[in-house]
Amino acid sequence: MRNIIFIGLVSFFTDLSTEMVYPLIPLYLTSAFGATPAIVGIIEGIAESLASLLKVFSGYLSDKFQNKKLLAFTGYATSLFYKLALLLAGSWAGILVARVIDRFGKGIRTAPRDVLVSESAEKNSMGKSFGLHKSLDMAGAAIGILITYFLLRGSDGNFDYAKIFMISAVPAVLGLGMFFFIKEKKESRSPREKEPFWKNISGIDGQLKLYLLVVALFTLGNSSNSFLLLKAKATGFDDTSVILLYFIFNITASLLSLPFGGLSDKVGRKKLLVSGYIVFAICYFGFAFSSSQPQMIAVFVLYGAYTAMIAGVERAFVAEIAPTQLKGTMLGLHSTVTGIALLPASVIAGVLWNQFGAAVPFIFGAVMSLLAAGILLLFMKDARPKAA
Repeated sequence: MRNIIFIGLVSFFTDLSTEMVYPLIPLYLTSAFGATPAIVGIIEGIAESLASLLKVFSGYLSDKFQNKKLLAFTGYATSLFYKLALLLAGSWAGILVARVIDRFGKGIRTAPRDVLVSESAEKNSMGKSFGLHKSLDMAGAAIGILITYFLLRGSDGNFDYAKIFMISAVPAVLGLGMFFFIKEKKESRSPREKEPFWKNISGIDGQLKLYLLVVALFTLGNSSNSFLLLKAKATGFDDTSVILLYFIFNITASLLSLPFGGLSDKVGRKKLLVSGYIVFAICYFGFAFSSSQPQMIAVFVLYGAYTAMIAGVERAFVAEIAPTQLKGTMLGLHSTVTGIALLPASVIAGVLWNQFGAAVPFIFGAVMSLLAAGILLLFMKDARPKAA
């Protein structure tokens, strides 16, 4: 558990750094460069999708060469270059480059980090371990957002974006320092032959194949969180209050991730995953039809609960049923499938928003989530998690 805490602290400080900036991006794009919701969607979709291609290859490399800690460190270090790119950006195209750099780093670090968590998990506590990591991750995000909120609140409307970008680099450096305390589990095994990348894919558990298909389907309706912030702004929140809403979402997810992760160890992953998709649908219907600020606050709280129900549990599920020699590859593939689907998802959301109004992309997302929940309910086995 000690190892998981330090891995969690890496994510804590890095997300503190990242989330000081992330909720400002759609506001910065629209206010400084006049970007439309469609452009915001394209930027987020391209950044997520291009970088996501790296996740499966990063996982594959961590399986083949057993260099999980080094790969993860490299990915987290990219966060510093992201802040520099934001400072240098002079147009929405420059912001796109910065976002690609940021997601490039996430593409490198996600799979090896998740393998480190799974290998550090105690027996019968895979869900709890991923829940603890996600709890620290979201706590860092919440604090980062709260810091940005107070900085913006004291600016009297004259937002100094560059100053916030520079301050956000400090916790990123602290996160890198946590790597000195992480112990990597090294397996003693003979060198593996060079194999085609997809050689063993056909032998993957059918339940994992099903879940990856469902993830792709669900993600088509799960566009960038930037649209949630834009919808909140359209409901009457000013730029500073929108930041506080995002804090509410993250702190809710942080508080609930560990309990939901532990619950999945007891009742099985299926119940949490299906319930999470249903809660997501309720959230998106809420985003579509909420017309008052109290309603929007309630929806953001519920969205935090959805995140806690899904984020750690799905990683625990993939880590448990993936072949041992392909654990990193499969965790990376899961992230890659999600990231690739985010490009059409964000573009679809932006186009629907522009053509039919703000409610339509959220209705579409809710329907896709209910479809995903139905497939899992009907075809996913309701087995208890295996020992870690």
